[in-house]
Amino acid sequence: MNYLRLIRVFFRVNVAGELAYRINFFINLFQSILGLGTALAGFAIIFSFTDTLGGWKPDEILALVGVYVLIGGIIRFAIQPGMEQLIQSVRDGTFDFTLTKPEDAQLLTSIGRVGIWEIINIGLGFVLLIIALVRLGGRIGGLQAIEFLAMLLAGSVIIYSFFLILTTLAFWLVRVENILTIFQSMYEAGRWPISLYPGWLRYGLTFVIPVAFATTIPVEALTGRLNWETLLLAFILAIGLFIASRAFWKLGLRHYSGTSA
Repeated sequence: MNYLRLIRVFFRVNVAGELAYRINFFINLFQSILGLGTALAGFAIIFSFTDTLGGWKPDEILALVGVYVLIGGIIRFAIQPGMEQLIQSVRDGTFDFTLTKPEDAQLLTSIGRVGIWEIINIGLGFVLLIIALVRLGGRIGGLQAIEFLAMLLAGSVIIYSFFLILTTLAFWLVRVENILTIFQSMYEAGRWPISLYPGWLRYGLTFVIPVAFATTIPVEALTGRLNWETLLLAFILAIGLFIASRAFWKLGLRHYSGTSA
């Protein structure tokens, strides 16, 4: 209950700050619609020449785009802002003030900043996903829906843990933002099925930079492509990466030298 209270307080503070610049809502709305429209136009052009893309049908690709937009919105809403703030605070020494607070520093880092206007992308992703589910219709059973939600959860944990590991490098390195930029560029590949890429890139997008677990694998659960080995691997990786990221975070704290306190 205390954690929920903290999340609510930080969320209200972020909302109050963003509402001071309400024009940002319309700017972000325009950018989100423009980006989504461009992506859908590209898929429309491709499917005007073919009925399938690497074995994926148009409605399945639409579901993939929905998940891609949804997870991308969640990353920029709940994960990336706090991590970027951590990098800056470690550099200028103000992270000291986070450490002096009575709550866990990782929790405060994770919930301290949110990208309010990314709610637009989360909403657009949900709309696309619902449209795709309606079009897919009776091909989706209850078990597939449960697997889909489970893979969304596992993928979100994997991405959070991966972000935390990258950000924790700020305790040793100076310009960690460049690493986060590389991840954002690689995430763009998630709008396409991972199976379309050559083997070396498919492996990299699955195990080196785990984009596949955030986009393709949840949709594979919806379309009946997911096997139990991949399902089990996703859960093992989510749990293992979360534990590893927590351990790496604690190691980074031991190497932090503040300058402001």
